[in-house]
Amino acid sequence: MSGNVLFDLTGGMGIDTWAFAQRVTHVTYAERNPELAELAEYNLAQLGVTNVTVRLGDGLALIGNLDTQPLPIDWLYIDPHRRDEQGGKVVRLEDCEPDLSNSHTISGLLRKANRILVKTSPLLDVDATVRLLNGAVEAVHVVAVLGEVKEILFVLGKQVVTQDTIQMNAINLLPDRTVSLAFRWAEERTADVTLSEPQRYVYEPNAAVLKAGAFRLIADRFSLAKLAPNSHLYTSHTLRSDFPGRIFSLQAVIKPDAKAIRTVVPTLKANLTVRNFPQSVAELRKKLSLREGGDVYILATTLLNGDKRLLITQKVDILN
Repeated sequence: MSGNVLFDLTGGMGIDTWAFAQRVTHVTYAERNPELAELAEYNLAQLGVTNVTVRLGDGLALIGNLDTQPLPIDWLYIDPHRRDEQGGKVVRLEDCEPDLSNSHTISGLLRKANRILVKTSPLLDVDATVRLLNGAVEAVHVVAVLGEVKEILFVLGKQVVTQDTIQMNAINLLPDRTVSLAFRWAEERTADVTLSEPQRYVYEPNAAVLKAGAFRLIADRFSLAKLAPNSHLYTSHTLRSDFPGRIFSLQAVIKPDAKAIRTVVPTLKANLTVRNFPQSVAELRKKLSLREGGDVYILATTLLNGDKRLLITQKVDILN
């Protein structure tokens, strides 16, 4: 984010406004709840922020009545309210407030600003939302912290963008670094993928990569084979230490039954992950009498020939 002017239409506690104020020359904060607006104004002053104007009122109404000719707005920022009338959580854009699923709303906002940044639920269906926004999406940022997706950001612009050219960014924020994967939608669609039985190393993409849908591209870009079309686990004979996710060293491949597991994990203590497998982690752990923890990692998955198998592995000491 950069530029001269940003308008935060859904100010709330002002946390996002504070962050934008570090990167944009001037920020306008809008909030219709008087108490929240008062708190934000007080807190921003205490934090020494001097480039924010606080305005009380509905953000959409305020921006609709604003004459932008003297100073064009670089960005509009919207973090829709994700609770229904009963207080339950909602995910889809059309269920949030304000409702951004209406193309007239988006086109009206883009007449006031160059770009819009929309923050959405980590559970949102990215493909469905891109189709809903009908050519307005320039980029999608899937943001994870320590391997857990926290939010999905959509950048909307004035020019119609085809789905194939949308910029996708999968970002995992770690204590000591940021791991990112950038690609265009067309790269995923056209990526060449080889399928293979498990080899010496097995790879599991981080949550941001999976949410961004880079299922084929991740194999192509890192010269890996995929275990099966829908398993989203990858393998290689040589180590790819720059892979954006967890890396495991394969020890054994066994059937998913209690007798087999006792021969390779006599302590019955292991970490368990399920990828394209008919049972959940809880169901499989109960079936195998597995206790959680230890340095053994079991990946339950479906192989290329359709067999359901347990990959007994140890984690490689490279955390991405």
